[in-house]
Amino acid sequence: MSYIDWIVLFGTLIAIIGYGIYKTYGPKDMDSYLKGGSEMGWWTIGLSIMATQASAITFLSTPGQAYQDGMRFIQFYFGLPIAMIILSVTFIPIYYKLKIYTAYEFLESRFDLKTRTLAAFLFLIQRGLAAGITIYGPAIILSTLLNWNLTFTNIFIGLIVIIYTVTGGTKAVSITQKQQMTVMMGGMILAGILVYNMLPVSLNDAMHVAGKMGKLNIVSFDFDLGDRYNFWSGITGALFLFLSYFGTDQSQVQRYLNGRSLRESRMGLIMNGFLKVPMQFVILFIGVLVFVFYQFYQPPIFFNKVQTEKLVESDYNDEFQQLQGAYDEVFEEKNTAIKSLIAAQKEGKATEVDDLQREISAKQQEQEDIRTGVKDLITKNDPNAETRDTDYVFMRFVMDYLPKGVVGLLFAVIFSAAMSSTASELNALGATSSVDIYKRSINKGKSEQHYTLSSKLLTALWGVFAILFATYATLFENLIQAVNLLGSLFYGTILGIFLVGFYMKWVRGNAVFIAALVAEAMILLIHWKNGSELFGIHIDIGYLWYNAIGCLLVMALSAVIQLMKGRKA
Repeated sequence: MSYIDWIVLFGTLIAIIGYGIYKTYGPKDMDSYLKGGSEMGWWTIGLSIMATQASAITFLSTPGQAYQDGMRFIQFYFGLPIAMIILSVTFIPIYYKLKIYTAYEFLESRFDLKTRTLAAFLFLIQRGLAAGITIYGPAIILSTLLNWNLTFTNIFIGLIVIIYTVTGGTKAVSITQKQQMTVMMGGMILAGILVYNMLPVSLNDAMHVAGKMGKLNIVSFDFDLGDRYNFWSGITGALFLFLSYFGTDQSQVQRYLNGRSLRESRMGLIMNGFLKVPMQFVILFIGVLVFVFYQFYQPPIFFNKVQTEKLVESDYNDEFQQLQGAYDEVFEEKNTAIKSLIAAQKEGKATEVDDLQREISAKQQEQEDIRTGVKDLITKNDPNAETRDTDYVFMRFVMDYLPKGVVGLLFAVIFSAAMSSTASELNALGATSSVDIYKRSINKGKSEQHYTLSSKLLTALWGVFAILFATYATLFENLIQAVNLLGSLFYGTILGIFLVGFYMKWVRGNAVFIAALVAEAMILLIHWKNGSELFGIHIDIGYLWYNAIGCLLVMALSAVIQLMKGRKA
């Protein structure tokens, strides 16, 4: 990082945070603190919704996901536009009619207090842990790349978010997210343009290489419950996830409850539905371009530079150098085959193209086998070392190849994304714990000023909890998958409660409460036993299906329980 990069990084962050605090400074009541005075336009709502979902994990992990697994992750978002339309027609009008602060207030008016409290509690568990991951995810990578202490990085990100979220409330979150979203997408698009310009071949040839190496696998219609990403899991399992996330997760509901009108909130949601898929496509495509770039310029044998430097200084250096030499040799052989593939493709030699494709695939596997050997050495040298490096791919490329100033801008993108998503989460956690738990069940009948202060205090406490969780967390297989998995464990149950409330008018509170407890227990059991046998049946289910299973279980069980009790019971 040059001085220019540091100036760009901190200048961007200070400008965004300062603007948010300036625009929202002053005394607040509950309505202005938790709903922003209900004065946000659809454009701000849409960008705020997108920024809430587009965490730093999105920009760190998604390009690495494409580098390793191709474009098929885009199928995860196929159900999003459908979900936005359903929510605009059904959920939002009810929320506006009730004039609520949180989504869970609806459940008490429809069922009873214990059902409201259960849904709020499930949200607090899921989102509280997720807030820790959204801090920890970028912190562990940024601390490695910038050579910062990990605990300091966690605290640095967390404290910045706590300051402006507690100070300005919902309005500060939404206003800063508009600026953060501009920085995030502007920075990523600039990075994509630079990667494209650095490719030694035409875009057409680059796409041929990516396609032949299995990175343009955008859509798969193969039905497989064990496959995380295909058309069917995206259009069904992910649909349930998005219905729950955008319709019942307070971190998202709070973004559009502050709209000037029902129409503005609907337009904000629809905007998100139709821009989110292209946005994710662009980020994934940048990852594919980075992959193609590394087919012509040798990639690191392991993208986490800190771990390879430790190997060089260890007793395993000789073995590491042997693996590095073998890796260099295989890369040259693969690079020669790729150039021959491009030439054969242009000349229309189909048989030669097929032969070269198989050769390239074999060389790619050889490289992966060598990388596995390096990972084994890393583990031998440090049993606690992290050996998954896909989340380092994009930022390692940025630091190695992009010009001064742009590196700082891309780091600003990651910090902005970390702050935007974490701010929404803390804002929602503070609102839910204050309105649904503290005000409703613990300390009733206090003044408006008291509950506004309690919302600020609880927001700050959740921020401290997130920092502590981030400090003691461990890296998952892939950060973006970790967040989606955590949501999938709880979202199905929460969505099921809401759908029973909306569409099964004859079901009462006791039935849906028992059904929700049973369904959540079943989802946790299925996840625990996934990959093994449960009740004599082998379980192999992609986690996106948990959303549909949990939701349908709540609806089916609540219907059965209510019928057993009698419709009027």
